[in-house]
Amino acid sequence: MDYREHIVMLPFMAHGHLIPFLALARQIQQRTGFIITIATTKLNIQYLCSSISTDSNSQPLSKIRFAELPFNTTDPDLPPNTENTEFLSPSSIGNFLHASLSLKDPLLQLLNGIVHQEGKPPLCVISDELFGWATELAKSVGTVNIAFTTTGAYGTLAYVSIWLNLPHRYSTDSEEFKVPGFPESCRFHRSQLNPYVRDADGTDIWSRYLQTQLSQSIESFGWLCNSVEEIEPLGFDLLRKYLGVPVWSIGPLIPLAALKNTSSSTSTSTSGFSFFKQHTGKKPGLTPEKCIEWLDLHGPDSVLYISFGSQNTIGLSQMMELAIGLEDSGVSFIWVIRPPIGFDLKSEFTAEWLPEGFEERMKQSKRGLLVRNWAPQLDILSHKSTGAFLSHCGWNSVLESLSQGVPILGWPMATEQAYNSKMLVEEMGVSVELTRGSQGVIVGKEVKRVIELVLDKEGNGKDMRNKAVEVEKQLREAVRDETDDMGSSVKAMDDFVRSILNFQESRASRDN
Repeated sequence: MDYREHIVMLPFMAHGHLIPFLALARQIQQRTGFIITIATTKLNIQYLCSSISTDSNSQPLSKIRFAELPFNTTDPDLPPNTENTEFLSPSSIGNFLHASLSLKDPLLQLLNGIVHQEGKPPLCVISDELFGWATELAKSVGTVNIAFTTTGAYGTLAYVSIWLNLPHRYSTDSEEFKVPGFPESCRFHRSQLNPYVRDADGTDIWSRYLQTQLSQSIESFGWLCNSVEEIEPLGFDLLRKYLGVPVWSIGPLIPLAALKNTSSSTSTSTSGFSFFKQHTGKKPGLTPEKCIEWLDLHGPDSVLYISFGSQNTIGLSQMMELAIGLEDSGVSFIWVIRPPIGFDLKSEFTAEWLPEGFEERMKQSKRGLLVRNWAPQLDILSHKSTGAFLSHCGWNSVLESLSQGVPILGWPMATEQAYNSKMLVEEMGVSVELTRGSQGVIVGKEVKRVIELVLDKEGNGKDMRNKAVEVEKQLREAVRDETDDMGSSVKAMDDFVRSILNFQESRASRDN
């Protein structure tokens, strides 16, 4: 390998995108020795640097650099000093997307600086699929752009195709509609669309940004996908046909300790505990040690873990009904709770948002653990007592759950999450859906029924668990890195690097 090669990475400014980008940077750097520069804003660099410094598993990565891109938005609809989507309301994210276009000139200056200093352009730019503008920018300095999707192949295709085509607008006589790129028999439902897609007409703030950026990302040299070939063969087949460019399956970009049956995941969660406290000023709700201590009190596959990701919460009535269903089911659970929709997510959680006496009853019986702010997710999912995960179906959470063989109860909230949920149910058979979105109607009786179905030791529950364990094996095998027996994701990473090097070498030969 030419250790002087340089790759510039441009993540979208959201925690669910930043962390996979950092994991990808580590993977490429450790495999190739290339210099990697992650270009983002000041606060996001602080976030990434802190996650490295508090991660006891990480080795010093001297060849991963950070380049600060100025980001000053004067949009009155965005809070002052906003640099990522954390704590932004869904209605503000459209404005934030448009504000991100101001990163173009600073990135161009960075790329030109590299050309001037090193005498040649970077090997490639790897940009988030939401930053399609990087495709032309990379070409202008003599290199190519690679689009990186931090989610799976199936969800990516659905997200891209639905935004580019808005097919639900042409299905006026049915709640179901066909999506270009998917087989005729594969129908989507209006309830799987978040309100901004459902109401889009091509002239709204979301359409104006996403249709332009996704179209430009399709013009990239190729795509990297945070998934594994074996777990979604249909998704990869359809995505490659739709995009018409190479797609490399280089996932899962989650801590390797989670895929190696070691006890190292605790140190990863300990670092998350320290990081949360450092950056929010709040005390995390549960230390990894206390979590393990509580889980040890329960039998195998008996605990339901509930979390809706770092940016989501549910409505007050939904919260009440979920609590009622949990109590009636008799199932043990860990629930990461935040204030309901309509309240400040940064405020303290109060007992009035739950049935009277609920938390005290759960605490005294040791049946339920309600956790404020943060919980060590990988520790919980990897514990033998955890039997299922009630999740928003964000892709990072999906991968972490399946990496431990834990089936999923889906409650998708936003972006591509409903499409992930559809695939988990219909293609993989590792999930059942409870409801959809913040407007989804649930009642305690249905919550109880679905929980009992998934945690059942026989029947559907057993089938889902067996399929989840099979996916767990496929994820582990994909990252196997032995000289004579490499997994599919390791091979894909090598093929990606080889393809870029060969392309740049052949182009240099032509130019000479």
